[in-house]
Formats: sequence, structure tokens, C-alpha cells
Amino acid sequence: MVHVDSRKITYGDTFVALTDKYIEDAIRRGATKVITDHENYSVETIIVDDPLEYYHEYLKGILPNIKFIGVTGTNGKTTICYLIWQLFKLLGITSSYIGTLGFYIDDKIRDLNNTTPSSEELYELIMEGYDKGSSYIIMEVSSQALDQKRPNFITYDYVIYTNLTQDHLDYHKTMDNYLKAKLNIIKLLKGTIIINGDDYYSDYFKVDNSITYGKNGDYVLNIYDDYFVLNNDVYKTNLIGEYNVYNLSAVIILFKLLNYDIKDKIDKLLPPPGRMEVVEYRNNIIIIDYAHTPDALKNVLDTVSGNKITIIGCGGNRDKLKRPIMGRIALSNSSYVIFTSDNPRNEDANEIVNDMLNDEYDNYEIEIDRKRAIDRGIELLKNNDTLLILGKGHEEYQIIGDKKIYFSDIETVKSIINEKK
Repeated sequence: MVHVDSRKITYGDTFVALTDKYIEDAIRRGATKVITDHENYSVETIIVDDPLEYYHEYLKGILPNIKFIGVTGTNGKTTICYLIWQLFKLLGITSSYIGTLGFYIDDKIRDLNNTTPSSEELYELIMEGYDKGSSYIIMEVSSQALDQKRPNFITYDYVIYTNLTQDHLDYHKTMDNYLKAKLNIIKLLKGTIIINGDDYYSDYFKVDNSITYGKNGDYVLNIYDDYFVLNNDVYKTNLIGEYNVYNLSAVIILFKLLNYDIKDKIDKLLPPPGRMEVVEYRNNIIIIDYAHTPDALKNVLDTVSGNKITIIGCGGNRDKLKRPIMGRIALSNSSYVIFTSDNPRNEDANEIVNDMLNDEYDNYEIEIDRKRAIDRGIELLKNNDTLLILGKGHEEYQIIGDKKIYFSDIETVKSIINEKK
């Protein structure tokens, strides 16, 4: 076997050294061959210009005959992938989903540490899906993964591009770098790319084999109060929000290209866990959503009318530039805001909230303890109000310091409601 993770080496394996750090460990574990870009070692050594490219070529050679669907963009990746996976399931077709929610085949198999895992883990997931009968692999493809070339052994039959808005600038530093990272997916495309033509950056993703959707796209989209029209076909959906109509439009186009009839299945689709997940409380509603970027936050708040109470925070050790933007959007689009902790990591949660505050507004309070913040939000609900608990969605943990502590927004809400009965 060939590995890039020295911990997986057993006697007789080949180790591809992406860094010198683990070569001796791989040899101690039984590697009999090392692929590196310099220096000879105590076992057979092959020197190549780029060990990662060597490894990707190796994976390409053993990749099974299976179709790949990649979804990239700042927002919408998870929802689109989850909808595609659901539709295949409704059609009786086995597929695998790899992304933020974890690894799914017929149902959820397990959580993943990254939206787009390392090359070696990706290959193992693909093979697990293939061995269990998957005809399609549906993947969220993150900008960091594209920048680090994690999926570069894959060629995509279909790609969906959703949008590009501010996020991950702690990693990319500039929007230009962020865009360049996303554009790397074009190099991995062998089929058709489906593009949100209404996105500001959409033109950068257009190639010969591209299809656009939107107000002036190849597929013209018109949205009405309780239905939408895509190229003269009328659809109804249970999904909430205009942005979800855009997500669904991309999915519909994909299945048209695949020659599957899904029109009678659109109203059966459910949102992913933690995406506009609704809990009714007396005559109010509570919405749990993963919105953690300025654009996603604005989209979610725009879907709700009336008195809105918003619970929001920002993650620590992540893009600090978006914090005041997130704070301003929450304050200007909500009746009242409770600022709380998200995943503070190694930052002071109070300092993160301070970064979000805006002197122009006073319609807020601060409650760093997330459970108490949710309890407070529910307490404020009166009559036909909406409480939005944003930022963590499906996540079942908070990262405080270096510890991952179990915490679920949806479970916390249900527990508090039960106590109030």
C-alpha cells in the first residue's frame, strides 16, 4: 500500500513524504520505500519533483469508475449536497455524501474533521462508498482544500458554484486569494459546471461547458410568494428562504443533466440538520441555523418578518474582519440581539463579542454562556415572535480553549422548552 500518513504504514508499504518530519517514523513502522523530493534514506528511495503530485497520480490510477459531483462556494454547499443525496435516495440510487455534516451513504456513517478531508481520507471514503454500492460521490469542496490540493486526484463530472462572499480571510487574507483558491476547481472539471449567474464573481467560473441559473441565466429563475419558476417549470418547496430557492435550482438543473425526473419529489425534500431547523414554542417559532458568514446571516434574517430576537456569536481564531460586519447585520435586521459565545477556541469570548459590537445600536445584551443565552432568548418570546439561534446549526460541540465540549443548540432548546411546560 501507498500512504502519506506514517501512522498507517505497516511492513512493506510505500511512504510518500509530503514533509521530512515523518519519514523516520514511517521507516520504523515498516516502510520499505520512500518517495521524497530530496535525500536518500535507509530504505529504497525514489526522488521526484513533487511528492504530492506523485501521490495524486497514484490515486488516480486506482480510483474506481464512479461519478463525482463537487459543490463549492461560500454558502449553500451543505444544503445542495444534502438535497442531492436525498433525491438519489428517493430515486432508489445509492450515493455517498462527504462534507460538513459528515459522511453519508444510505444514512449518516460518521462525522468528519474537515469539510473536505485529506487526500488519503478522501480516497478511503470514496472506496467505502463504492464498495457499498454508491453510483455517485457528492462532495463539498472547500477553498482551503482546493488551495492545499487535497482533491486533486479527482476529476469532477459536475461542479456547482454557489457564491463567493466574505469568509476564511484568516486563511486566505484577501478576497482575491479566496477567489483564486475557489477557481482551482475548474482545473479538476471534466464535465459541466452549474453557476449561480446572479453572483458577483460568477463570470470568473464560466468556461465552455458551463450553465448559469438566475434572473438572467441560461435557466431563468423567477421567485414568487409560494412557488418559483425555473425555465417555465413551476415548483413548490418546503424549504424556507429565497437563497434556498437558488440552492434548489442548481440541484434541479443537475438532475435534468443526469436525465432523472424529480419534479414530484421536490416537495418531499427536507433541509439539512441545523439549517433553518424550526421548533414551535407556544405561538412563536425558534429557528436554528448554521449561518456564520455575513451573507448567510443576512439571508436568514431576511426570510423572517415581525419581531426577531437573534442569538449570535463568532468563532475564535478565525476571520476577525467579519465580526463587526456580522454584528451590524444582526443589530440592524433584528428587534433584539443576544451576543454569546460560538466556538471561542483560544480567544476570550468577551473580546470576540466586543469586536462584533457597534456604537450605533443599543438593542442588545451580552450573555456569554450559550445555554443561558438560549434560555434568555426563549424567555423574551411573547406573541408570534421569532427566535433565531445562529452560527452552530448541526454542531454538537463548543470548542473552548483546546477542549471540545458537548453542546447542541437544538437539544438545548428542546430541553428548556420541556422545563417550561
